[in-house]
This record gives sequence, C-alpha cells and structure tokens, in this order.
Amino acid sequence: MQLSNGFKVEGNGSTMILRFTRPEIRNPLSVDVLEGLIHVIKAIDSEVRSIVFTGSEDVFASGADLREIAQVTESDAADFADRGQRLMNLIEAFEGKTIAAVNGYCYGGALDLTLVCDFRIASPGAVFCHPGGGLGIMTGWGGTQRLPRLVGEAAALEIFLTGMKVSAEEALAIGLIDQINDDPVAAAIQACL
Repeated sequence: MQLSNGFKVEGNGSTMILRFTRPEIRNPLSVDVLEGLIHVIKAIDSEVRSIVFTGSEDVFASGADLREIAQVTESDAADFADRGQRLMNLIEAFEGKTIAAVNGYCYGGALDLTLVCDFRIASPGAVFCHPGGGLGIMTGWGGTQRLPRLVGEAAALEIFLTGMKVSAEEALAIGLIDQINDDPVAAAIQACL
C-alpha cells in the first residue's frame, strides 16, 4: 500500500484502488492530491486493468480545496483549472475500466471525478452536490459537459444552479449512478472481474 498526502494506493489483483484519506476535512481534491493522482495514473503499468476511486469513513471526496481556491488569482486561474482537467482527461483516456465507489458525501470536483468514470456505484447514504453556484464559482473540470450527458440538461442545470443535494436513490433515478450497494468498493471490485 502506497500512501500519499491525501490518498493511498491499494492493490487488488489487476484492480488499483485509489482511496481518499482525509475525511476529517472532507477529502479535498487539493493541488497535492491532484498532482499525486496524475503521477500515479501516468505510472500505471499494463497489469492494472481497472481503477476504483473511493473515500474513507462517510466521505467520498469534496472538490477543490476551498482554501486554495480563495488564493487563486486571475493570472493563475487557468493553470488551476487545467490541473483538474488533466486528471479528468487521464482518467477518461485510461484503457481499462474506471469505477467511482461513492461511500458518502461527493461534492464539487469529486462529482466531476465520478462523472468521468465508466461506472458509478454508491452506498445508500451517498449524497451528491455541486455547490459552486452558491459560492460564485463553476467547475472547470469538465462536469458542465459530462453531467448533462448523463442526466439530461434540465436535471444538470438544477444541480449546478441550485446546489441541491441529491440522495443515492434520486441519483439512481436520474441516471447519475448505475447502482446502489451497501459496500460500493466490494461491488466495484466484483464489476472489475
């Protein structure tokens, strides 16, 4: 098991599990976490045929670290957004299977990460939200393009513009997730076999 600042890498045969490990601060996708994930995914060898993303305790992940966003200036905003886009593009280009095993709160950029995965499996208590509109920010990581493709334009606009919280049951009903399971990681690993 390889541990990085904010996530750890676990192996399960040909499946790599990337687990976010800072639930006390809602598993933010900080600059360090994004850079670490980019490095890990670029270094994947041909033996890894699937990647499962998950969180810890009752938190999948929050989006970008709001403390870091507060320090973004006009001159470095594009670079800040580009880092998240690079990660999402790497996940999308991965030739194997990618699964988001959403074990709890999944907010902001974490929702963008789930959207780029091939499959999304959630625990019954999972909650999805994109609160950026209420904070005066909008995702720059591709969620505005991917969410409408999954759930339709009307539902996507409601999620983005109102910051509404979507339960696992509601997410399943609108097509945001593919399955609800008490143990989303076990279900994801099974789906990778």
